[in-house]
Amino acid sequence: MKLLLDKQAAFTLVKLEEDKLDSLIAPQLKSELVFLNSEGVKNIIFDLSSVKYVDSSGLSAILVGNRLCNAVEGRFVLTHVNQSIAKLIEISQLEGILAVAADAEAAKEFFG
Repeated sequence: MKLLLDKQAAFTLVKLEEDKLDSLIAPQLKSELVFLNSEGVKNIIFDLSSVKYVDSSGLSAILVGNRLCNAVEGRFVLTHVNQSIAKLIEISQLEGILAVAADAEAAKEFFG
């Protein structure tokens, strides 16, 4: 799994550099998100600009990240969500649970 991390003062930008977030990638991503959480990272911007496809396992990994951040009173914000991923979020009725921003600049507003 190719993952870029950019740790800032208020948040950590996590960019997944894979075409697919599926059952092959999801367990590794969950492990990385748990590790970041254990290091004290509260706020994550998750950049999906390279990701073309997310399946239910990938969505589960995203929800793990969201839950971990919420548990420590942080935020998990998705950016660069394409139409198919947005449709999956809508079909799964997660629009009210997952924060989505157009890009990292817009996502920074969530961290006030």
